[in-house]
Amino acid sequence: MNGFSGPPQDGQQLAAALAEIPLFRVLGEDGVRSALRAGLARRYRSGQIIFHQGDPGESLYAMLDGLVKVVFTTEHGDEIVLNMLSRGDTFGEMALLDGSPRSASIVTVRPSWVFALPRARLLELMREHPALADEFLHMLGHLVRRLTGQAADLAFLDLGGRLAKLLLELAGKHGRADAVVDLPGLTQSDLAALIGATRPAVNRALQSLVSRGLIAIEGRTITLLDVAALRRRGGL
Repeated sequence: MNGFSGPPQDGQQLAAALAEIPLFRVLGEDGVRSALRAGLARRYRSGQIIFHQGDPGESLYAMLDGLVKVVFTTEHGDEIVLNMLSRGDTFGEMALLDGSPRSASIVTVRPSWVFALPRARLLELMREHPALADEFLHMLGHLVRRLTGQAADLAFLDLGGRLAKLLLELAGKHGRADAVVDLPGLTQSDLAALIGATRPAVNRALQSLVSRGLIAIEGRTITLLDVAALRRRGGL
């Protein structure tokens, strides 16, 4: 890992943060403490890589705080952003299931606090706590539904609708419903990749939303001026 541990974390603070994540909540207090003893929590600065595409899939990761992006690199070196993950999200589960290398890289967009649990201990906890296996299956089901939803958006929403929906989702990842604040490391090309478009097309769509009074753009901050209208535009 390329992270840094920072100052020692209070054990109760770490346990409380992990217990908020749905996958680990089912373990109860004793199970969470057991998971903490087997795993490792680390803090990362903005722009750091948590793991690279092609790395062995040896651990499951949980976001305790922060924001990261899932980046896929083509054989020609082109990069696209597949998803954004924030507090409460987990990642790295697919490689644990089939033993394949990591299918994408994880890069921090802002300072992040991440917990890693080794695969062997995860499987032991599933045997000790059957509810964890059920929650893991639920998590995989959510992943499939998200991918299905993305495919449906590409088929049934125009670019403006997909962009409006993305802006609302990004606002939610910041815990706010009124603005998408500064996102270092996230470009218009990244936004385009997230909704299956080109950067020039996204730029035009953003300006269209500005002209209609739905958003305001100042530097790297996009303020959502009319959330209700954006929700209608995004089919929500």
